[in-house]
Amino acid sequence: MGSLAAPEKPHAVCIPYPAQGHINPMLKLAKLLHFRGFHITFVNTEFNHKRLLKSRGPDSLNGLPSFRFETIPDGLPDSDVDATQDIPALCESTSRTCLPPFRDLLHKLNSSPDVPPITCVVSDGVMSFTLDAARELGIPEVLFWTTSACGFLCYVHYSHLIEKGLTPLKDSSYLTNGYLDTVIDWIPGIKEIRLRDIPSFVRTTNPEEFILDFITVECERAQRASAIILNTFDALEHDVLEGLSSILPPVYSIGPLNLLINDVTDKDLKSIGSNLWKEEPECLEWLDTKEPNSVVYVNFGSITVMTNEQLIEFAWGLANSNQTFLWVIRRDLVGGDNAVLPAEFVQETRHRGLLSSWCPQEQVLAHPSIGGFLTHSGWNSTVESMCGGVAMVCWPFFAEQQTNCRFSCKEWGIGLEVDSDVKREGVERLVRELMEGEKGREMKEKATEWKKLAKEACSGPAGSSVRNLDAMVQQVLLAETKC
Repeated sequence: MGSLAAPEKPHAVCIPYPAQGHINPMLKLAKLLHFRGFHITFVNTEFNHKRLLKSRGPDSLNGLPSFRFETIPDGLPDSDVDATQDIPALCESTSRTCLPPFRDLLHKLNSSPDVPPITCVVSDGVMSFTLDAARELGIPEVLFWTTSACGFLCYVHYSHLIEKGLTPLKDSSYLTNGYLDTVIDWIPGIKEIRLRDIPSFVRTTNPEEFILDFITVECERAQRASAIILNTFDALEHDVLEGLSSILPPVYSIGPLNLLINDVTDKDLKSIGSNLWKEEPECLEWLDTKEPNSVVYVNFGSITVMTNEQLIEFAWGLANSNQTFLWVIRRDLVGGDNAVLPAEFVQETRHRGLLSSWCPQEQVLAHPSIGGFLTHSGWNSTVESMCGGVAMVCWPFFAEQQTNCRFSCKEWGIGLEVDSDVKREGVERLVRELMEGEKGREMKEKATEWKKLAKEACSGPAGSSVRNLDAMVQQVLLAETKC
């Protein structure tokens, strides 16, 4: 699809949930829409906009007149901390306070002579307050759930889990007495799954748990969207996507976006970045000095918080595995304190380990020296690892990471799970297996197969994700704007 004439130029307002793992895929989608002829307004919270400017420089967001950034407040107290905000507090605040400033922003944009009238809204799935504003303007809205399809399908069935009395838990003993091994075999599109593999918000004993209710309401409101889009591809989650399509508005799988974005050739557009932490590209130069498939990449994402004891167990597990590693350690990785590794560990691994505070992950996972990934099983990390043909050792932290881990290990054949009560012996054993063992070799072969299928989904006009994205644009986003 070529660029549209100026008077007809559609205008998409894209608003992610204000966390790194949601901003990244939304920005990729916004770039793909811009490349297809849309004027883009990308809406960050004021807090995250400040972080972006700090990490990327004051001129980093001024690349294109037809790709603009705006902000709204998130409703939380001002903070100078360079870290992801508390997730439950952020969910409560955005759902309660963000509709009026978002509505005001849309009015301001529609009153501006410098931009085309807004023709559609693309919103994060857990920012569904935007549906009310889109309805007031009479324009289509697509909800972009940045989870896996399997994770989203489990969220959609939260209401049924509550109705059946499976959650909230009766008391805390249910976390350890085997109850979480209860098999759920009635979710259409998922053969069977244990309760412990359902997104972790079900593990509450509070009958008034906010986040459980919040997710349930957001999934109910998804019925009002013009369409649902997911960063996955048909071959990977076919049965799950069928299950979703039977109960929701049109569902389009348009991923992996990190491959689909390769179609964008505009250098100014490609240069617009979204990392809230300052990247350290030196790690790529370090990887260039390593043998193929020789390095374990370790990154627990932008939200995971562990105890200092868990950090030490991971450290000595890595050290004792005798593998070369690149480990990304955010300053806020350890709850309530700065992440500090034992001096003995740093000394022992100084010749085969590199520590970084943040790095360009997609480039790292595509690097030939990477032989395995120790991950929290966030969806972006899972997809990017798959696209690099890299197998994983998984330590899910919260939300649908448990579901992603289950599917990676049991359905897709590309992962091994670390016990939630992490011990150095277990880390050492699994990292060795990943890098040197027979199971590790089988997982790498499977990851290579998924890499091929992901590329096929994003290649040429026949690729399933290319077709789905084009169909979503034509059938939904442009449905109200065609002459």
